[in-house]
Amino acid sequence: MAGKRYSRQRELIYEAVKGSKEHPTAEMVFQWLKPENPGLSLGTVYRNLSLLSQEGQLRRMPFPVERYDACVEPHSHLRCEICGRVMDLALDYDSGMDALAAKAQPGARVLRHDLTFYGLCPECQGRELEAVG
Repeated sequence: MAGKRYSRQRELIYEAVKGSKEHPTAEMVFQWLKPENPGLSLGTVYRNLSLLSQEGQLRRMPFPVERYDACVEPHSHLRCEICGRVMDLALDYDSGMDALAAKAQPGARVLRHDLTFYGLCPECQGRELEAVG
């Protein structure tokens, strides 16, 4: 793991995010790690997630409650409007959108974009259909 200084707690936090497809919040990471790491504090989790994001090892996702993603390559997401779950979407990154955004704001330099779709995850859609049927 790259970084300025090795920290066992930082590595545990990074591995927890990396091993999850849930795009976890700091609270989720804390709850996952606390049972086996009783000295871990929520503040430590927040500080290390912030540091890992600043170093480019994690991606901070500013939803109403910040989430983190170990996949730092540009990609799209789907956020469930019912349960709040965030999922990766297998869509190719469209650099043409960056060029369009730069044209829309003359003089601006667009580096990248984040695209989030909002809808229903498969589980919530299934529950919705069961309730109707």
